Amino acid sequence: MSQPTAPKPSLVDRKSSGRSFTREQSWLITASCVVLAAVALAFGLHYTRQILIPFVLAAFAVSLVAPVHDQLVLKFKCPRMIGVAVAMLVVLVFLTVLTLLIATAVNQIVERVGAYTDDFTALARKGLERVNQMGFKVDQASILEDLRGSIPGMVRDTFGTMFSLAGRVVFVLVFTLFLLIGRNPKIIRSGIYAEVDRKIRKYIGIKFIASAVTGLLVWAALSAIGLELAFVFGVLAFLLNFIPSVGSIIAVLLPVPLAFAQFSTWPPIILVIVIPTAIQFTIGNVLEPQFLGEGLDIHPAVVLLALAIWGLLWGVVGALLSVPMTAIIKIILMQTKTLRPIGLAMEGKLPGYKDRNASGST
Repeated sequence: MSQPTAPKPSLVDRKSSGRSFTREQSWLITASCVVLAAVALAFGLHYTRQILIPFVLAAFAVSLVAPVHDQLVLKFKCPRMIGVAVAMLVVLVFLTVLTLLIATAVNQIVERVGAYTDDFTALARKGLERVNQMGFKVDQASILEDLRGSIPGMVRDTFGTMFSLAGRVVFVLVFTLFLLIGRNPKIIRSGIYAEVDRKIRKYIGIKFIASAVTGLLVWAALSAIGLELAFVFGVLAFLLNFIPSVGSIIAVLLPVPLAFAQFSTWPPIILVIVIPTAIQFTIGNVLEPQFLGEGLDIHPAVVLLALAIWGLLWGVVGALLSVPMTAIIKIILMQTKTLRPIGLAMEGKLPGYKDRNASGST
């Protein structure tokens, strides 16, 4: 008795299987190439960061002051070099004011770091004594000695980073000057360049205004409460507001140790926590989205991942520029059919994504 044989696949089935296999191969090859290109790009960005960071900062500065340059040349018929000079003056004034703010904050910290070291040491001593009373034995003298020696070092390292950024001002100005000289306001830009220019200029402009308002309000609120170094925390709130998600949390937490060291009652300490939190939440989650409108269409998880990656590659500057740089990459990816799924994934639209509102379902 002969065994039944399985039916042979038809020609249509073989062709369909071949197309599926070819499609999977294509996706694997594309994904591998994207990963290798991303690794090579990351290495290049990190290796050339000393030159690229000032250039990128200059490119963003040109994007912001370009309307001033273009209006002077096109609307008021000024010579191009006058437009360049006025735009450079705007950039120079901004960088000078920013440097002075940081220098003033550093000066206040340096003047009072000794007194605050004693305050924090006394506060830590009380906490350690309470820990010992609970039955946990700790080396109180060693911990206090380490704390006393580490506070000036932390202050020096933090503001040393800020001064190193300020030291790149000359390179930023040189790159900005040559980018403005090479800019032709009569050229009508379109396509990917126009989209990048429009979205990034809008984001940076609104983010700068929101950060400035946040810093001023935090400074005013902490000054009204009576917290010392309120100006320093206002400057830090302005700078940290450019770092997505994490920056606002750090800005809220920074004044808290000083509040515990300065105030002996709970109401001012609570106000130091609650009022900056309310300011950060209102501006960051209510006002900014209203003005940004469609925004940059990047998923929050991608924003945090980009913050970590750019911070690893470029340090503090990378953290500050993580959102606009990631937005530029996403816009570029969306221009090609092959890489478009990656751009959609950065928006949170994974394969199989379907908008309930667009489909009319509830």
